[in-house]
Amino acid sequence: MKATAKARFVRISSRKVKLVIDLIRGKNVEEAYNILRFTRKAAAEPVRKLVQSAYSNAVNQLGSFDLDTNQVTVHSIQVDQGPTYKRWMSRAMGRATPVLKRSSHITVELDVPEADVRQ
Repeated sequence: MKATAKARFVRISSRKVKLVIDLIRGKNVEEAYNILRFTRKAAAEPVRKLVQSAYSNAVNQLGSFDLDTNQVTVHSIQVDQGPTYKRWMSRAMGRATPVLKRSSHITVELDVPEADVRQ
């Protein structure tokens, strides 16, 4: 069974988020959660919350709270570029310089093994 979660319009560049998501791809949920808790990157916090949300979605879909975090793995995690907000910063002699505020869309898909699925 697959459980997914998406975070859209996260105000961090997708290039910076890719550095963090490469650390947890293929890991189990507990190990990924611990890695993200101690990673000193700004993108680690929204990704950690998203992994936690995907795990909660898996628990909600199963209807039971005894889902083992060591059995559930991060099947796929990807980041796409969101919209770029364009702003201007004033510079010397009346000039202006563009400032691009980038955002991203993050998608997490967890893999719950069939042995844990109870119906």
